[in-house]
Amino acid sequence: MVDVAVGLGVIFSLLFSEFFGVAAGGIVVPGYVALQLEDPFQLVGTLVVALVTFLILKAASHFIFIFGRRRMVLSVLIGFLLGHVSRMLVLHNVFSLDIRFQAIGFIIPGLVANWMERQGIFQTIAGVVIASCAVRLLLMVITGGELIGHV
Repeated sequence: MVDVAVGLGVIFSLLFSEFFGVAAGGIVVPGYVALQLEDPFQLVGTLVVALVTFLILKAASHFIFIFGRRRMVLSVLIGFLLGHVSRMLVLHNVFSLDIRFQAIGFIIPGLVANWMERQGIFQTIAGVVIASCAVRLLLMVITGGELIGHV
């Protein structure tokens, strides 16, 4: 199912870019996010890691030139490191449930942060949300409405 989701995500990313001029956070992002739409904590964790990565890039750009390939590599590297930290954080609530705000994947937050830097925060988040929901809907149609579990 991952391969179908990523393939559909690539198609939707291309369509969004061509028709609306908005990138959906990178070509593989909608597919991976679509597979995790039932886990709001992981979605929030990914968004927080991407935003913190974006803010670190903005702060670092006052001291070093960050553009092109350098921006891409730094955003993926910072997102990778912060995503790793997010996997170690577990919150315990009153009902003894483990709440994990871990990021999706290893490069997803960095890709999203890179596009936040390039086209803006709102446009990137909107593109990711809409494209991921479209991929998820098409996956549900393909599987006959079967629930798609965690990857």
